[in-house]
Amino acid sequence: MIYLSQLLGNPVLDANGERIGVVNDLGIATREVFPRVTSLAFQGPGKTPFMISWRKYVETFDETEVRLAVPATDIRFSYLQPDEVLIARDLLNKQIVDTRGMRVVRVNDLKLSDTSSSQLRLLGAEVGVRGILRALSPAFERLVMRASHAMGHDIPERIIAWNYMDLIDRDLSSVKLSVSHQTLDDLHPADVADIIEQLDPRLRGQVFAQLDDAQAAEAMAELDDDEMAARIMDNMEDADASRMLSEMDPDDAAELVGELDYERAEKLLRLMGINEQRAIRQLLGYKDDTAGRIMTSEFVSVPRETTVAEVAERMRALPDDFEPVNYVYLTDADERLCGVVPVRRLFVSEPDVSLSDLASDDDVLTAKPDDDQEDVAQDIAKYNLLAMPVVDEKSGKVLGIVTVDDALDVMEEEHEEDLRIAGGTANSSDSETNSGDLMRFLRNEMWFFFWMAVAVVLAIALGPDTGVAVAFAAPVALVAAVEMVRFVTNFFLEYDEDDEDAPSVPGFAVKSIAMGVLWAAIVMLVCAAANGVVSGATEGLGAIVFQLLRGFEASVAAVVVTFVLAPIYLLVLRRRDEQGADTSGLALQVVALVLAVVVFVGVALALVTPVLG
Repeated sequence: MIYLSQLLGNPVLDANGERIGVVNDLGIATREVFPRVTSLAFQGPGKTPFMISWRKYVETFDETEVRLAVPATDIRFSYLQPDEVLIARDLLNKQIVDTRGMRVVRVNDLKLSDTSSSQLRLLGAEVGVRGILRALSPAFERLVMRASHAMGHDIPERIIAWNYMDLIDRDLSSVKLSVSHQTLDDLHPADVADIIEQLDPRLRGQVFAQLDDAQAAEAMAELDDDEMAARIMDNMEDADASRMLSEMDPDDAAELVGELDYERAEKLLRLMGINEQRAIRQLLGYKDDTAGRIMTSEFVSVPRETTVAEVAERMRALPDDFEPVNYVYLTDADERLCGVVPVRRLFVSEPDVSLSDLASDDDVLTAKPDDDQEDVAQDIAKYNLLAMPVVDEKSGKVLGIVTVDDALDVMEEEHEEDLRIAGGTANSSDSETNSGDLMRFLRNEMWFFFWMAVAVVLAIALGPDTGVAVAFAAPVALVAAVEMVRFVTNFFLEYDEDDEDAPSVPGFAVKSIAMGVLWAAIVMLVCAAANGVVSGATEGLGAIVFQLLRGFEASVAAVVVTFVLAPIYLLVLRRRDEQGADTSGLALQVVALVLAVVVFVGVALALVTPVLG
């Protein structure tokens, strides 16, 4: 076995031992399961690039040199063929798609296998740390490997076989990567979307360029990040973007169009067909985060007198990309919804049976177009539905349906939003896992860093000894600020503003102020107990205790102010939620800590400075 990093830069010698250049790259024939090295690219005198046939001219090779079978004067140069790629140029240090692990990785080295004295084949890409170490120095790699083995932690190779690699950094649309190669075209749209989200922004458009309109539409609908989808759409040609929107389900297309600026959205809509444009515009007429915005207009409704045979015939005529049909909705003479029949009942019923005889006697569960999307999603989960009809309140007609997959998306979005407000994270990617411990510490113990800042400020203002003694009590105020934010966010997440059972803002204010007063009272009791120590203490100890007490008094003031402001935080959260704006609990925590620091430092300086003066 040999690696590309061990060949690059090695001298190229002709049959007479004369040095004619250094190895610059290797060309491979991509049509094979394990591609054969077909070309040797080397840099000659004056940095002139040359390329020759590997099979015809290379006699031997190793980690130190490549020797040719003929003198330099007998060499005939060649060119890269349409089905060939240069592996250093096109693969090394590039992002590739691991189609087996459904992830994006970076190639750190390439592993080669010699099948004869002169023939090489590419086995796969090294995407682990060993490739990085080897590129720095093979000797350094061996040293690190020995050290890790001695500590009982061997570093394994991380090789992705060629037939599980897909290239995305060059336009290789005319190249068949391998005989049994699994490409992006073969992956599920959700997997393609996951891969796109991992890519560098400049490469995302290249991935979409490899997919046809239907595949691109399905992958776009699976993207979790709406802003990312809008940026990709902005970079597409108008005709391509419009065709892709036409291929998407109306609700997914409306959600994406809603992220675009007005002029761009109107331009794309005008390029679409009349029916697709009408369906999207209808959904865009509803407010964000409502049932009307996430419903799809693709459903099956028939008069209640329709027979099983008739509805089956109608369903057979539906296009292949029609929304999956789980229910048939029955209407009366005025086209008002009057019943629902699960599709599974059609399969066990006689063809001439009327659907009105199959409809459930229970009341039909429906939603109104202005209902909150989270409430609709929760009802779908509560009653184990696959879809819920959205009905016009005045006419009683079915406007569309909210499907279970859209309900799951809504619940996932709401969960991620709750995590952000609570100061958590919804990102569990590998990149974050590597630094997760540090980030969790920074997020959960942020007050510690503010404490250090308080100590520095007070040490400068009051002197090192006095400043540090006063700052000793600062954690009381800082931890109170963190707990206040948690109290507010938990209340916000638990109680909806529109719920009848939700406590009022004045009631919340009373409760939060009471908590602040209780917290402050406990601190004051500690101060009172410590006051008794001062009189009997020595002069030096008495001064220290005096400074500590002033610090705790400053903490009391900061705690009270912190909890008095709690209702304002709640109102901010609710107003931003109404506007559809995301609010990070981490940001709230920073604001609360900053205010606590300002109050603590201000009161501490006011109490201690006159005494020192």
